[in-house]
Amino acid sequence: MSGSGYSVGGSFGGSLGGGYGGGYQTNTQAGAASPSAAPAAAADLIVDTTTQTFVQDVIEGSRNQVVLVDFWAPWCGPCKQLTPTLEKVVKEANGAVKLVKMNIEEYPEVAGQMGVQSIPAVFAFKGGQPVDGFMGAQTEGEVKKFLDRIGVKIGPSDLEVMLEKADELRDAEGYPEAAQLYGGALSIDAGNVHALSGLAMCYLALGEKEHAKQMLDMVPEDKQDSQQFIAAKAALELAEQSEGLDDLAELRERVEANADDHQARFDLALALSGKGDKTGAVDELIEIIRRDREWNEDGARKQLLQFFEAWGFKDAGAVYGRRKLSSILFS
Repeated sequence: MSGSGYSVGGSFGGSLGGGYGGGYQTNTQAGAASPSAAPAAAADLIVDTTTQTFVQDVIEGSRNQVVLVDFWAPWCGPCKQLTPTLEKVVKEANGAVKLVKMNIEEYPEVAGQMGVQSIPAVFAFKGGQPVDGFMGAQTEGEVKKFLDRIGVKIGPSDLEVMLEKADELRDAEGYPEAAQLYGGALSIDAGNVHALSGLAMCYLALGEKEHAKQMLDMVPEDKQDSQQFIAAKAALELAEQSEGLDDLAELRERVEANADDHQARFDLALALSGKGDKTGAVDELIEIIRRDREWNEDGARKQLLQFFEAWGFKDAGAVYGRRKLSSILFS
């Protein structure tokens, strides 16, 4: 583990062998005799520790269950982000893991011996020894992956289950039902990007572009790199592009009258996409590429890529489109 920021020095590897076997045992004994040191009950999953109670809370405690030690400080912004996430995941683990928090501003000695150089810093202890760790704020999913790596498996949260079911319903075109689940997810986490983006996609499918735009406008700028947001934004742009292109018959007549009327064919592709005919939309753009790859500064290929982004990587229309595009580009 490495990082910058709060510097405490020390050696992670060297301090563990001697420090816990000797000096900390004495501290524990002193702590047990002190009325101010109150070790947490065995059933407590989230506790605060001190230099005096560290051995009992962490070293001894990790002989019965995995113990996460969260080194933090009141002035540390990332700590304020990480600690609630740790607490949430620990509660979901049903006793398989315990969280011990140590304020290094009040108790810097242990962090110093372990060589912690920046916070937040988290170490996992098993059988009285540290087995892994990480520094910096992590997402809930990343914390779960970390625990999975050390043998603590945690099932998906209620929120994750709800979002997964909503996605399944949306893929099956059950838009009203999916929208209800996305709304339920937002009642749990009002800023959830996955839920906001999914709800936007439902509104788009139901023809409510303004509501979709309102959902996407609620996504903070620093979270707009998520795949769900990118797909929803691309879908909204497609919906806006296809406005006023409802007359498929007229567009088809123009294409039939002049097969090299690429703008008419391009508009037809957009209109077909808007009607849900993904393979038809792909075929028209592929035909433009076949006839004139450079038309409109490679506009047909760029539009195909936007389709793929809006539809999603695993979508059948996107799979079909990628296959057709590859066959013509590399033929």
